Amino acid sequence: MSLNEQWFTEIAADTGTAFSLKIKDLLHEEQTPYQKIEIYDTEQFGKLMVIDGCTMLSTRDNFLYHEMMSHPALFTHPKPLKVVIIGGGDCGTLQAVLQHPEVEQAWQIDIDERVTRLSEQYFPELCTSNNDERANLHFGDGIQWIKDANENSIDIIIVDSTDPIGPAEGLFTEAFYRDCLKALRPDGILVQQSESPLLHLPLIKDMRHAMRQAGFTQTSTLNFPQCIYPSGWWSCTMASQENTLKEIRIDDINRRNFDTQYYNLDIHRAAMALPQFMQSALD
Repeated sequence: MSLNEQWFTEIAADTGTAFSLKIKDLLHEEQTPYQKIEIYDTEQFGKLMVIDGCTMLSTRDNFLYHEMMSHPALFTHPKPLKVVIIGGGDCGTLQAVLQHPEVEQAWQIDIDERVTRLSEQYFPELCTSNNDERANLHFGDGIQWIKDANENSIDIIIVDSTDPIGPAEGLFTEAFYRDCLKALRPDGILVQQSESPLLHLPLIKDMRHAMRQAGFTQTSTLNFPQCIYPSGWWSCTMASQENTLKEIRIDDINRRNFDTQYYNLDIHRAAMALPQFMQSALD
């Protein structure tokens, strides 16, 4: 990206696509032991975080991702007391999880502390729950953390990761899903970002197959818009052993005591409806 051109462009060469945002300034740039992080000020989308050349979040549209990675799973589980987030260093998903009063513990495990510290500086609106007494921030290897977790000790695991390359590659494997299944209670739910249905359908299919091979008997993929990500169309995939993933706590959704910008009961139901090409590929 050339500052003289005043545009940031993420090129997804493998899919033959690109996405650009007009920028006003480069606010921060650093190479951590794990990845390169850049923060831009854009003309229309507020602040933009980029990791290893890939857009991660913007001020304008992050609520779409954070709400859909958290609320559907939490309102599907009958009583989510302990929630673990793998990744999620920008803290937006943690903030959404802690809007649920029934949650007693929320752990965020991210390998790169700098993502969180830069979010506190440039995206403070996402970090307002970091000092909540229920919040536990741990900086380390999420794969190992789940492997070491006690059996039947977690209600929901949210894998809020980058694309399945580099540090996040191991989060998309059958071995990791087996460790998640062991750590979850029988009615527990695993939810993981699962890329673009339009561009990455084989990956979604492989994820769901690996989840089933690991012992999860139920899987459900939800769709939602995410305009700064490749194709502008994103998904998350839920998995469980005993939870059907179809029963929603409707009354609790309608009586929720917090505001949302995207999520509601109708959106939850609509997100579970798959277009025919996805049904044909995933069934």
